[in-house]
Order: sequence, then structure tokens, then C-alpha cells
Amino acid sequence: MDIRAPVKLDKKTKSLVSRIEEGDIAIIHHRDIDEVAANSLINRKVSAVINCEMSISGRYPNLGPSLLEKAKINIYDVIKGDLFHVLKDGDHIIIKEEKVFFEDKEIATLLELTSTKIQQLLTAAETNLEVELEKFIDNTLTYAHKEKDFILGKLVIPSIKTNLQDKQVLVVVRGQDYRRDLSAILPYIREIKPILIGVDGGGDALLEFGFTPDIIIGDMDSVTDECLKACKEIIVHAYPNGKAPGMERVKQLNLKATLFPAPGTSEDIAMLLAYDKGADLIVAVGTHSNMIDFLEKGRKGMASTFLVRLKVGSKLVDARGVSKLYHSSIKAKHIVWLIFAALTPIVITLSISQPVRNLVKLLMIRFRILLGV
Repeated sequence: MDIRAPVKLDKKTKSLVSRIEEGDIAIIHHRDIDEVAANSLINRKVSAVINCEMSISGRYPNLGPSLLEKAKINIYDVIKGDLFHVLKDGDHIIIKEEKVFFEDKEIATLLELTSTKIQQLLTAAETNLEVELEKFIDNTLTYAHKEKDFILGKLVIPSIKTNLQDKQVLVVVRGQDYRRDLSAILPYIREIKPILIGVDGGGDALLEFGFTPDIIIGDMDSVTDECLKACKEIIVHAYPNGKAPGMERVKQLNLKATLFPAPGTSEDIAMLLAYDKGADLIVAVGTHSNMIDFLEKGRKGMASTFLVRLKVGSKLVDARGVSKLYHSSIKAKHIVWLIFAALTPIVITLSISQPVRNLVKLLMIRFRILLGV
């Protein structure tokens, strides 16, 4: 089936999804499409995805292409052609028999990633996991030594306006299954009312569920302007040398922010902040905690995360995957027993009430008269 639609192009997928419209063809440059990127494109309801990189390189079994295929979104890798130099936003193209046509000219050759092809590529990638794991461990241990200040307490934690002392804190990262896990802990959020910290796009995740973040922390590359304006406090994650590209964006919105220079990931420093400011409990949703997570983020190790979890572990509860632990179901017999339990005290009360007993006797007499008994 031919696909005819306008295109939107960006080498950064997370930048593209903020402006792509339903029905557009997404043209990206994203090696090993990860789960978060795939879900973002699915939510925008694109008609197809053309990747100018390898969607599955074979380095590890990344989840993105499978999600796109399952959502019935055609995904293609470019075999020949330079779409970023030929096309611009809004240009209408035709995808026909794994070729791209623009203004009646063939401009690229594609490889369609069907379910069979995706499975073949993922199976091949599985065989590379052991090699990748060895590299990942070596890199983690090397950087753990360099970043040990996370544990030794030499990192300077900035002062903040939000009081976290003896409070429960919920740290939300827009990671795998974050929607389902947030749904699962909604009763906890509504009852305990923890301090809400959104890590970049995690702030928008909280907004999705009707909660306003108390703090947004991160490099500001995936959080919306709406969320930044709504939250109560902004903390910009800077490089250890103090350079903070995200601060410029905050200033352009005429907002104020606190700078937090630190190595590691933004979710690491969110947990460190909560721990240092005296949080009684830290509940984490959607965080990254395994090799696949970090490879999908383009990181070759997880030294800072390993060290941070060593430090804050006594106060940390990771809610990731909690939605998969138990799925309750209401059966017909449960409803019957519930109705029976509710009616029992009513029947007993009525049976010992004298007016009710008199009424029953009167009805019986009327009944016997009608029957001529």
C-alpha cells in the first residue's frame, strides 16, 4: 500500500515529536530506536517512520521498532539517499514499494522493517549481549572510581525553596511503563500527597495525571514549556564545569531556576537532592536501572546510578514494574457475595422491627382474602 503524506524531519527524535502532527511521516536519524522514542511517535499518530540510521544495529535488542510495528506504523531504514538534504518540513512524499518519491522523482531506497525482519534482527542482537555486557561492566567500574564523590559526599547540593525534610518524595522519570506504574500508585499519591519531582519529561507525565510538579529537575531537553511554567521550582542540571545549555531555555521563558552542576544523570541528582534535603522516603517511577535502559539512553555505563543507589538505598522504593505484580479482577461471585453482605443487616433489622412485622401480617391477610383461603 502506498503512503502519501507530508514529512517532518529532525535528527533528534525528541525534538521532532514536539512539532509533528497526526498523519505526518517522521524522518529521523536515530540509531537503535528506543522505547521512549517509539512511544512518543506512536502517541503523535504518525503515518510512517523513515530512519536515516539503523533502527536495529545489532548492538543490543532495542525495543522501539517492535512497538512501532505493533502499533501498525510502517517503519523503514534508508538504504540509499540523503533525505535531510532533499526534503524540508511540509514536503509531500510518496512511499511506494520501498522507494521514496518526491515531485515525481525517486529520491531514496528503503528497507521496510516488517515483523519478521524485526524478529530476525533482534535475535541476532541477542547473541551480542554478552559482549556488550562485558564492555558495560568495564565502563561502569572505570567511571565509578572517577565519580565516587557521589558516595563520599563531596558534591555540593544547592539550596532549594521546597521543603523536603521528613517528607515523602515521588521522583518520576518518563521511562518504561511509567504510565501503568503511575496509575498503580495513584491511591498512594492522593492519600500521602508526596513532594512531586519530575525529571525532565517526567514533569509532563505528572501533568498527564492531573498533578502539578513541585520541582522539575534536568537539562530541560524534553520537558514542555507548559510544564516549566506550571511547576513551582526549576533546577537545571549542569555539567560539572558549570556549563548548562538548559538554563538558556529557562531564561527565554522568563523563569528562574537553580543550577546544579554534577556528573551522572538527572534522575541520579534528583534522588541525591531528595536524600540530602532530608526526605523520609523516596519513591521512584520510570527510572533507568539496567543495561538495556542505559544503552537506549546512549550511555555506555551506569556508574553514577550504581553509586547513587548505594547511597540512597535505605530510603528508596523503586515502583518500576509495580503495575505488573498483581492484576486484580472482579468476578460475578464477588458481586453476589457483596450484595448478600449488604442486604443481610437490612433484612435482620427489618425482621425485628414491630411496624414492619405488622405490615407483613397485614399483607398476608390481604393475600389470603384474595385467594379465598
